[in-house]
Amino acid sequence: MKRTIKTKLLIALLGLLAMSFNSCGKDQVIEEKNKETKEAIVKQYLNQTVYPTYGKLAEEAQNLVDNLNALKENKTQSNLNQATVSFLEARKWWEMSEAFLYGAASDFGIDPHIDSWPLDEDAFNHLMASPNMIEMLAGDEDGTVAGEQLGNALLGFHGIEYILFREGQPRDVNEVNDDMMTYVVAVSRDLRNRCFQLEVSWNENAPAEHAALMEKLELNTTVNGGNNSYGSNMILAGQAGSTYATFTNALQAIADGCIDIADEVGTSKIGKPHTGEDPHYVESPYSQKSIVDFYDNIISVQNAYMGGIVTSRDEDRSLHAYLADYNTELDTRVVNAINNALEKINAMKAPFVLYYADATAGAAMEACQELSDVMAEVKEELSNIDKK
Repeated sequence: MKRTIKTKLLIALLGLLAMSFNSCGKDQVIEEKNKETKEAIVKQYLNQTVYPTYGKLAEEAQNLVDNLNALKENKTQSNLNQATVSFLEARKWWEMSEAFLYGAASDFGIDPHIDSWPLDEDAFNHLMASPNMIEMLAGDEDGTVAGEQLGNALLGFHGIEYILFREGQPRDVNEVNDDMMTYVVAVSRDLRNRCFQLEVSWNENAPAEHAALMEKLELNTTVNGGNNSYGSNMILAGQAGSTYATFTNALQAIADGCIDIADEVGTSKIGKPHTGEDPHYVESPYSQKSIVDFYDNIISVQNAYMGGIVTSRDEDRSLHAYLADYNTELDTRVVNAINNALEKINAMKAPFVLYYADATAGAAMEACQELSDVMAEVKEELSNIDKK
């Protein structure tokens, strides 16, 4: 009797082990089956979304420095107007990068460093009344004084915006004194440094001079201080040294970035002023380009999901195509949600700084939240696909 029981137990145990082995084998087969597809999506995402976006951001940030230097040397309305053009171009590429704020932008605190608002006008006035600080900024050839001595509320895009714009138009150049010019040039150099840091941190093939400046300034550009750039870290998913255990995890990170920015645009950038939670929480109030910022944020989601910036997009190697193969209904909802968010933002009454309470802002807020919610479904579905 005992021998029979033992035999039955042994058979049951062997059965369980076989089931476990088969299950693991099945998961492994599925992972390997989809690996090349996932890897191609990740490479397309990096090569045609992340790298060109950060490359253009770095380029335009340098142009902004150059144009502000030209304005400082020759303070004319024409030069100021040109500086506003380069500011808006750099701003555009930054906003179109916000679907991938995970990684270097968050790990190195770059996002709050260059894009905090509202500007602290009291702190700015105190700075303008401090000859010692102005003198220090005047000698700030590489932007390190600004970066280390000024707080986030005086740095980045919105500090520069404050100098260059008033009520949606280029400011009268006669209103910009020499101390203000000293400040804005120093802040632009720090902004340029951080944009270079983003570019170099993701793309190990970034321009050598940009990488050299990062070394000179001793700014971190690798994952956890190791040998991998953020791009390499993603491409090496599943291998030793990568923070991504599988390519599915890498694809989920892409989805997470989309979830976060869609949510931020809806609940914070639009939502805080619109709901009355904080009427002063208005992004880009001096240039009055808030709605453009929101729109470009959703374009960043579109680029990440659809397979690249529009000039180099390959939908065949995208989250869009991958999801469509397994869950067409969900993919259709994502595409519709992206288009709806863009449409609702584009329909907002402008400028947002004056019309944040308008019903059109509420409609845009809801559309962005719907996009965030459906992208959360995408993230979950990416795990489910491996089990099918």
